Amino acid sequence: MILQTNLLRNNMEIALETIPTVDVVKKVKLPSAANIINAHKELKNVVVRTPLQRNNNLSEKYQAEIWLKREDLQVVRSYKIRGAYNKITSLSEEERSRGVVCASAGNHAQGLAFCCNLLKIKGVIFMPSPTPQQKIKQVKMFGKSYVEVVLTGDTFDDAYNEAIKFCEGHNSVFVHPFDDEKVIEGQGTVGLEILEDATSHIDYMFIPVGGGGLSSGVGSYFRQLSPDTKLIGIEPKGAPAMLEALKMGKVVTLDEINKFVDGAAVKRVGSRNFEICQEILEGVTLVPEGKVCSTILQLYNEDAIVVEPAGALSIAALDFHKEEIKGKMVVCIVSGSNNDITRMEEIKERSMLYEELKHYFIINFPQRSGALREFLNDVLGPNDDISHFEYTKKNNRERGPALIGVEVNSREDYEKLIARMTERKIVYQHINERPDLFSLLI
Repeated sequence: MILQTNLLRNNMEIALETIPTVDVVKKVKLPSAANIINAHKELKNVVVRTPLQRNNNLSEKYQAEIWLKREDLQVVRSYKIRGAYNKITSLSEEERSRGVVCASAGNHAQGLAFCCNLLKIKGVIFMPSPTPQQKIKQVKMFGKSYVEVVLTGDTFDDAYNEAIKFCEGHNSVFVHPFDDEKVIEGQGTVGLEILEDATSHIDYMFIPVGGGGLSSGVGSYFRQLSPDTKLIGIEPKGAPAMLEALKMGKVVTLDEINKFVDGAAVKRVGSRNFEICQEILEGVTLVPEGKVCSTILQLYNEDAIVVEPAGALSIAALDFHKEEIKGKMVVCIVSGSNNDITRMEEIKERSMLYEELKHYFIINFPQRSGALREFLNDVLGPNDDISHFEYTKKNNRERGPALIGVEVNSREDYEKLIARMTERKIVYQHINERPDLFSLLI
């Protein structure tokens, strides 16, 4: 099997690399379409049949038919309820009586909490400590008195380990967010609805990938009923667990991840999910977190669609496939909309940094009267704006460093700013290009 994978370098530049994976001696048995159809029947009175909508703005921009599967409009604002409900309803009465446990960064937790309340089953939910408060409150709201929330560790994997320990000590049933056949079949019902609602043959399917539950389920259904559709997995650049597994030919555990795209940031994908994705994915595209932020803002401003970072992944990836999808029918799964409004300032900041519209400098000003005024009058352009300024005068030095953030309207304005600073022999460091300094100072 050959996997073509898009590796992103320097924001928008793409290098296409062909990566050989381990040969599959025995063809992987995919979750059957029949089981996914049965899951759909089980779920039809519980979940919302979310719309498959043509997006006019994206279709015009990419000269293609771009359709969005709006799982952000689901009853718990993500697709996760599908897998959770399908798993829990497959349990025996004796298993349900022992209670259920899960680990989640938020969306699976909400799905499980909703199911516990609906089915009157006790549940304990382990969530990473940095989980946005909005998601924690939603879990408690959906679960009411039937769930207990435990915050632990920094990542999903930390919460997962604690959840497993709890299950072993209390004889509870663990409901995995992705590495479980019944969960995969439940998520596969998203693919069933897409195929039933599509008005024409789907050329490309862009699927966000975290642990691999959604891609495994949707991909399995498509491989059996629409085998010509190209299935592209989309991961955040800072958490490429599936990409690394496919490159190595086995499941691997990443040492570190960027947790910003919290709904898709895992250190390790599921074993069953990897096995399936190795068989069904045409490729994996990594999307920088800054590009995700730009897409969140774009969807909100242009289409009044509110998405969380993981929900924007599939749409953010369109830029990196814009030539090959021209004239094609493309479906992007919008996986969720559980975004905490308090994150919007951070999202805007990350977007501007990615688009190269915000720049931070350490500037060594001469410690004399008028030095700052000269910078404002002679160096800043007419459309440049100072958004950040830190300076402490030290009388025993000839020069004093200032930390300055500058917003520009375009990349061309930035180039002109640098030219003026060079011309006037201003001593500076551009710390956007120094991640060690940037993380320390900003």
